Amino acid sequence: MNVKIGQVSFDDKGLVPAIVQDEVTGKVLMLAYMNKEALEKTIETKETWFYSRSRQELWHKGATSGNRQLVNRIAFDCDQDTLLVQVTPQGPACHTGDVSCFSNIVVEEKKANREVVHEVIAEIKERRKNPVEGSYTSYLFHEGIDKVLKKVGEESSEVIIGAKNEDKAELTSELSDLIYHSLVLMEIADVDIADVKNELLKRRGKTKD
Repeated sequence: MNVKIGQVSFDDKGLVPAIVQDEVTGKVLMLAYMNKEALEKTIETKETWFYSRSRQELWHKGATSGNRQLVNRIAFDCDQDTLLVQVTPQGPACHTGDVSCFSNIVVEEKKANREVVHEVIAEIKERRKNPVEGSYTSYLFHEGIDKVLKKVGEESSEVIIGAKNEDKAELTSELSDLIYHSLVLMEIADVDIADVKNELLKRRGKTKD
């Protein structure tokens, strides 16, 4: 984790704002402040530490609640006076129990869809852990991998048909079905979305011989 603390511009109170972001979903979780010691501890422990302006003391996120934040990356902006801390959260970021402290919408022209895949994955995991009568996802888990594989095969064929029909709406619908059933398969096979992302990342820039 290469952060050049000497290049960070702390304010006249020795503080710098730190925006905390979920590394996987991209969701902004919270805004807090760090002083030099908090930043050093964050780098050393690979968990977030902040400075409380009201209590005038360091605090370790999750020390009492257990909702720790495992740090993956820290960057500063072009003015060097704001930090972006990308983490893997171990629980809600907000003291209210919300995933993010930014849950109060002021303006929303359209609902953001960047987190929908992760929301679907979370629901799939929940249905596997706690089956619900009448739930299609719970039904798939009850039937097992052979049923899911059959559905993946069927949806793959329907994607091909939708593409051949040159019908964007049909293709979009069939692709959504295929992705959903693939996510169920991934859960059964213990393949995480991060595994797929990492595999795609490894392939970037590679050229064929």
